[in-house]
Amino acid sequence: MHPKSTRGADLKEREQMSATEVAIFVQRLRGLMSEIATFPAPTIAAMDGFALGGGLELALACDLRIAASSAVMGLIETTRGLLPGAGGTQRLPRCLGVALAKELIFTGRRLNGMQAHELGLVNHAVAQNEEGDAAYHRALALAQEILPQAPIAVRLGKVAIDRGMEVDIASGMAIEHMCYAQNIPTQDRLEGMAAFREKRPPKFVGK
Repeated sequence: MHPKSTRGADLKEREQMSATEVAIFVQRLRGLMSEIATFPAPTIAAMDGFALGGGLELALACDLRIAASSAVMGLIETTRGLLPGAGGTQRLPRCLGVALAKELIFTGRRLNGMQAHELGLVNHAVAQNEEGDAAYHRALALAQEILPQAPIAVRLGKVAIDRGMEVDIASGMAIEHMCYAQNIPTQDRLEGMAAFREKRPPKFVGK
């Protein structure tokens, strides 16, 4: 995700819609966010400009978030007579905790990249550059860190974390066990162990 400005829904367009059309639009938007959230590979949101309302909901649907210090983000729906409808009321509390999420949603407060990093809303905040794409480049660097790792292990790690966060810890441990068991037969696991023994970098192939 790397739009310079991700402001979410076009409110001028929304104003012309009937109540039924709005409901269908938001339902489709919610479905899109869920598809992004369940995408098998890691997803990184790079916020260099505005990420307001649906823009921040899109970033929250990603696994990792990077923001330029000058980026502006917030779930501002209550300032427009709305409430977040594309996952914001569910993903923000899971990211920041209930009380802080309520404060940000109730007030519609806007945060810059540094403030978002201090709260834990983004993984990294970076100084903006002259080209206005500092977060994008930091996101690429982070992706390059992930890329050499065993693809199946990373994918199953994402599944274990995401599903485990929704249940009690005992159930989460069972989910982790199932994911771990799926990884045991992979060629990459054997390659990782061999590379460690032979003191060389592993060459993972995703099998």
